[in-house]
Amino acid sequence: MEQTNIKTKRHSYSHILAAAVLEMFPEAKLAIGPAIDNGFYYDFDLPRTLIPEDLPLIQKAMKQLIKSGGVFEKTEVPVPEAVKAAKAQKQIYKAELIEDLSAKGEKTVSFYRVDGFVDLCAGPHVESLKDLDTKAFKLTTIAGAYWKGSEKNKMLQRIYGIAFENAEELAEYERLQLEAKKRDHRKLGTELDLFSFHDEGPGFPFWHPKGMVVRNLLIEYWKKEHNKAGYEEINTPIILREELWHQSGHWDNYKDDMYFTTIDDQGYAVKPMNCPGGILIYKSRLHSYREFPIRLGELGLVHRHELSGVLHGLFRVRSFTQDDAHIYCTEAQLKDELKGVIKLIEKMYKELGFDNYHVELSTRPEKSIGSDEMWEKAEDTLKQVAKELKLDYQLNPGDGAFYGPKFDFHITDAIGRTWQCATLQLDFSMPERFDLEYVDEDGSRKRPIMLHRTVFGSLERFLGILIEHNAGALPVWLSPIQVALLPVADRHVEHCETLKKELEDSNIRVSLDDSKESVGKKIRNAEMSKAPYMLVIGDKEADSGKLSVRSYADGDLGQMTALELIKKVKK
Repeated sequence: MEQTNIKTKRHSYSHILAAAVLEMFPEAKLAIGPAIDNGFYYDFDLPRTLIPEDLPLIQKAMKQLIKSGGVFEKTEVPVPEAVKAAKAQKQIYKAELIEDLSAKGEKTVSFYRVDGFVDLCAGPHVESLKDLDTKAFKLTTIAGAYWKGSEKNKMLQRIYGIAFENAEELAEYERLQLEAKKRDHRKLGTELDLFSFHDEGPGFPFWHPKGMVVRNLLIEYWKKEHNKAGYEEINTPIILREELWHQSGHWDNYKDDMYFTTIDDQGYAVKPMNCPGGILIYKSRLHSYREFPIRLGELGLVHRHELSGVLHGLFRVRSFTQDDAHIYCTEAQLKDELKGVIKLIEKMYKELGFDNYHVELSTRPEKSIGSDEMWEKAEDTLKQVAKELKLDYQLNPGDGAFYGPKFDFHITDAIGRTWQCATLQLDFSMPERFDLEYVDEDGSRKRPIMLHRTVFGSLERFLGILIEHNAGALPVWLSPIQVALLPVADRHVEHCETLKKELEDSNIRVSLDDSKESVGKKIRNAEMSKAPYMLVIGDKEADSGKLSVRSYADGDLGQMTALELIKKVKK
């Protein structure tokens, strides 16, 4: 017998959740309850606020319902009859949903019944509750959720649950969640003194000295690789006139996510993206075909208006540095430029420790600019390049940028989570909107093709991913402190200072703990800092000139000279 789809099981668990809540609160009003990644949720309008202690009680009631082994029965009901029944039962949210379906032309709606509980639902569900495992699900959290996602509507209470095929998969998921909690970049960022957030600027990161070291090292690496790949660096203003954003299409497609200001009685916008500023640099003079391809990179600070409820450490901020680049090329150069970007992304990800990734091809969204012909040509070109590179991709319909289709690169971290970072967008629209031109070989004016691309996506977010991927123990080249010197007693401090200077002269980043703490406490502090190398300096080390080296990753490395240590760190 074919195994029931896990999404169907999760949907069925949400249905049983609603039944259990209705048992506990007969006056509860039901809203919606879909399956989601790893589980399900259901929204309720309840007579009192739920507390965490309610979840085990609801979960117990769900298990009892599941053990009954009831069968799901589907019925189709005419819309007027369904609305009347929902209102009679004071299920106002279900009545509204049915009226919404009626407005879309639906004549009937489906209901599912199991063990006397009936719910409006499109399905599908498992055939029988026997198909659900009482040990394979768990209720996790309670949250608030506006009805239909609108702040204008009533705040409902949402119960989240997780569900898997069996108890073993559930246990593994919970293990990974605990591991993720240990790796939380917000916690590690504080412990390692890298960055902080403050109520005076919610969603705006404050970078500390050690954090700036890591940030600048990543930027230096980005610049080195882009210089080798033929990019030139530019920088454009953060605030630009409102008219520019009308011309680019951001006003119509992105206005709700932008910040605005007024200067000399004229409207200005804080840039949410770098491309319009880069386009103005391109337009500052006429270009020849001989200059192509033109690759202009910009580490540009952008601002986007995110709601306070979605802010999340470095992963969701209101200001971030986008490692943008815009390439202007001819049609003959287009495929080679696309391939060059893909190869650069692959190279940088591998060197940063991300060997696994998958690619999505996102096509035309509902809100977009440009002609049907432009979009069809752009999407076909990306498909051809993927085929020629033997690049596997998943199709992601309707999720392209408003000006063009794109490849999105999703990296996999050390505990199996995926993160969308790099993007490569093919744009025929912006060159039209901004009337971009170049002089071709025959002297005629022609339109360039434009590529938008990032490798990190957001520098801040990528740093957060790197911190969690490495559990805070960054690679030696990226670590803010590479060697921690720990003198056993005051008499060893002078020797440590000499050693510190020798290492620093070789451009190695060193910390010296000359505090009055015990050597045990100094070792614990050094381990907390996750410095790649730790040297405890006592009488033996000071007299012999040999260093007892301990690696954060590999433990005791034995003795070596300062020169041997320098070579090891640099390697």
